[in-house]
Amino acid sequence: MAKKFIDIMDTTFRDGFQSVFGGRVLMDDFFPAVEAAKHAGITHFEFGGGARFQSLYFYLNEDAFTMMDRFREIVGPDANLQTLARGVNTVMLDTGSKDLIDLHAKMFKKHGTTTIRNFDALNDVENLKYSGERIVHHGLKHEVVVTMMDLPPGCHGAHDVAFYEKTLREILDSGIPYSSICFKDASGTSSPKKVHDTIAMARKLVPEGTHLRLHTHETAGVSVAAYMAALDAGIDGIDMAASPVSGGTSQPDILTMLHATKGMDYDLGGLEIDKILTYEKEVAACLEDYFMPPEATMVSPLIPFSPMPGGALTANTQMMRDNNILERFPDVIDAMREVVEKGGYGTSVTPVSQFYFQQALNNVMQGPWKAIAPGYGKMVLGYFGKTPVAPDPEVVRIASEKLGLEPTTEKVLDLTEADETKSLAHWTKKLEEENIEATDENIFIAAACGEKGITFLKGEAEVNVRKISEMQNEGSSNMGSGNYTVVVDGQKFSVQVAEGDADIQVTAVNGESASTSTPAVSGSDISIKALLPGNVWKIVANPGQSVAEGDVIMILESMKMEIDVPAPKGGVIKSINVATNDKVVEGQVVAVIG
Repeated sequence: MAKKFIDIMDTTFRDGFQSVFGGRVLMDDFFPAVEAAKHAGITHFEFGGGARFQSLYFYLNEDAFTMMDRFREIVGPDANLQTLARGVNTVMLDTGSKDLIDLHAKMFKKHGTTTIRNFDALNDVENLKYSGERIVHHGLKHEVVVTMMDLPPGCHGAHDVAFYEKTLREILDSGIPYSSICFKDASGTSSPKKVHDTIAMARKLVPEGTHLRLHTHETAGVSVAAYMAALDAGIDGIDMAASPVSGGTSQPDILTMLHATKGMDYDLGGLEIDKILTYEKEVAACLEDYFMPPEATMVSPLIPFSPMPGGALTANTQMMRDNNILERFPDVIDAMREVVEKGGYGTSVTPVSQFYFQQALNNVMQGPWKAIAPGYGKMVLGYFGKTPVAPDPEVVRIASEKLGLEPTTEKVLDLTEADETKSLAHWTKKLEEENIEATDENIFIAAACGEKGITFLKGEAEVNVRKISEMQNEGSSNMGSGNYTVVVDGQKFSVQVAEGDADIQVTAVNGESASTSTPAVSGSDISIKALLPGNVWKIVANPGQSVAEGDVIMILESMKMEIDVPAPKGGVIKSINVATNDKVVEGQVVAVIG
């Protein structure tokens, strides 16, 4: 009897990069590995979308559409090139208007995409209807998704086989056009037994011949067992990655699965071990200079209790490294359990996983529920759709109070259509104001990436990639000389040390002398300090301006969040101690009010 053919999608160049390097891999560095993958016989790739859209503009100063075009040139016209989309969010963290959802499908088709895997983190099928229709309208294959995870112990009401059957029935009854169905577990926490029973349920429920897939991660250590369970239940396709961006927070390795299925009646994509060995050597050579975060190679037994997706885990630890707060990561993961329990059980996959992480970070850095991350707050209030179960009423009350929003049951698309800032006209005007050509690509880049997209289009973006050679060069310099930043009593100072100098030059970060950098703080004055490290995104108030208690003085950007800095009391702004785009550290005085 012929072996059952199992379609293999290689996730190395999208989810693999995202799960290990936070998406920060330059295209010219990895394209030789794409060529090697083609020669190894791989014809189905995940090559863009998801977080590997924004990350190119945020960290690499690269154009995602250019990357996609060049990828297509390498693999040829017949390869199945797949991207990841988040329903009404497309490749954004926020929701998009109908025009932006349509433009997403149009642009991704134009730039080489064959298939779009399309999910909603809340499993709100309403959020998949229009996005799925536009994907098919523009000539793309639509892979509709049911998102999975295991809930922390003691939690009930969603994420069991009955819940997935309900979601799948809603998809089938909705009339959403699709070419395949994927069960996607971004945190890798679903138990193999639940995976088996879910796939077996789906196999019976869907029309004969329907292509079913499973996507999972090794983060919790059960991915191979989950794939074997899915194969036994009748799955048609699975996702794998190539070393060194396999295992750990990523997908199981191709070679691992070829070994796991030896002697069984499965043909994994027609792949041959010798050719995959050659391909993986090329991947390793291409990435040998990239710093491999140790957490990317680890399996965590705690992840099922605080489900953090592999693709988000390293992206967040990289941002925490950038902001010098990585030592707080274990506390944040621990705090995620309560955030998930009280948030309505949305699946821990982008953007909800980022909402969970941001809220857990706030709870650790600022105190439990003292501040509400905007995304998390809007989710529990209903602005991203209906959560699988009702969120905790007290958290809903706090979110409503902190964000100044009432809970809603309106459809997400109706809300976005009423928001002018999410329209094509808004972003077209924004580009015109910046003297940037309003092409379809530029409009979508700006809408998807906001101010960072504008910065890229203006040619002002920077590259933030961790390479070993650059880190060694930095470390090999004379550590006694150079520029340093120190914080003393909440004030941030630049310290310049030159080898052989008798004196050390100390200046405030704004360039003034340390003794004159800020006015003296009297007994009635209050220093306002940054609660999180980040960048100054916008200064709202000016020195001499009268403000009321709670008025926003400035907005910081940290960990993909915009964080309001409010006035702790009514009074007059004595000083603003930072400038727009300045980096700030935790505890730094950013303003004084009297």
